[in-house]
Amino acid sequence: MDEEIDTRKINNSFLRDHNYATEADIISTVEFNPTGELLATGDKGGRVVVFQREQESKNQPHRRGEYNVYSTFQSHEPEFDYLKSLEIEEKINKIRWLPQQNAAYFLLSTNDKTVKLWKVSERDKRPEGYNLKDEEGRIRDPTTITALRVPVLQPMDLMVEATPRRVFSNAHTYHINSISVNSDYETYMSTDDLRINLWNLEITNPSFNIVDIKPANMEMLTEVITAAEFQPRQCNTFVYSSSKGSIRLCDMRASALCDNHSKLFEEPEDPSNRSFFSEIISSISDVKFSHSGRYLMTRDYLTVKVWDLNMESKPLETYQVHDYLRSKLCSLYENDCIFDKFECVWNGSDSVIMTGSYNNFFRMFDRNTKRDVTLEASRENSKPRAILKPRKVCVGGKRRKDEISVDSLDFSKKILHSAWHPSENIIAVAATNNLYIFQDKVN
Repeated sequence: MDEEIDTRKINNSFLRDHNYATEADIISTVEFNPTGELLATGDKGGRVVVFQREQESKNQPHRRGEYNVYSTFQSHEPEFDYLKSLEIEEKINKIRWLPQQNAAYFLLSTNDKTVKLWKVSERDKRPEGYNLKDEEGRIRDPTTITALRVPVLQPMDLMVEATPRRVFSNAHTYHINSISVNSDYETYMSTDDLRINLWNLEITNPSFNIVDIKPANMEMLTEVITAAEFQPRQCNTFVYSSSKGSIRLCDMRASALCDNHSKLFEEPEDPSNRSFFSEIISSISDVKFSHSGRYLMTRDYLTVKVWDLNMESKPLETYQVHDYLRSKLCSLYENDCIFDKFECVWNGSDSVIMTGSYNNFFRMFDRNTKRDVTLEASRENSKPRAILKPRKVCVGGKRRKDEISVDSLDFSKKILHSAWHPSENIIAVAATNNLYIFQDKVN
């Protein structure tokens, strides 16, 4: 995000053929693993696709950074709850990686009701020379076995296997909207509209309910939980955001049930901006701790805010994502776009933040220079190593040649899910059923 900001190069993009794209192909979550070597996407069809980064070769040094498909597996299947006559979609709501402890990789994936822990591992050798089975795997007649053999490992073609290690189910009455792995790497939490549960990664039953905002009478319900995340460096602290635009910081050392928050981050509403849509657009769709753990970023419909954990009264920084939509809220309400849940991400050094918008635009804000840029993820500029040109939206008046009018924005194309490499300037952006991977210009 320095002077080279507008000369970002597209690294490569995983484009599915538009003619064959179905509802199931729409990407619903994107996540880098802690080293950035792997990138996982989940889609509405319950599939997880894992991409692996190519290693740099001496004859093609620029090849470093390209991500190719490493493993694809079906994580969730559609289910039916007969007690409630309720269909449970297979759509993957969130993926979270665990830090790598050995040669295998582990990730958590969740749909509306069930969280699964998956192990992704490689196999390039197979055992041969069993005593009790023949080469086809049939049991041999014990009377024909006259000598003992030592089984040996023979090389075979590399195979990547994904196996479910744990299934965490039956703990949520409402839809799970987020999962977060704790920094102790032993526990994680899953969050639905009214409750947050704490799980041990080794134990599928029971989980512990740590937040419950369900009122005795559901008619008294005024807000729901929209997202939650653990503090990256303190295993006892977490935050959750609400549909009323507030963020609560909780400390698990204070009590077993964290219904009383330690801190409440909330910006008082400006009465002059009050409208019918005020409450809807103030709902927080995503909350993310900075890598340092000092700051908190929240995304509502029109803005991204950065909060200092030591200052509850107002946000430290507020960035307008698409303020030109303020006059369009009525039509956005009618086509349901006003309920879209945009995510936001930090770069590795917490100096730049990124979030999505409509027309396949995504926005970047440099916290140091206060510069911002609008870029577009589209098939037209998806040729490898093409340079992304900044886009501008004009509101009324005369339109310049390189600007796009707010009235011609395509609201069916939206960037809801994105991820930033943990240490490098590589971003992954999901645009409907396409995944785009961009990287900073490499001289």
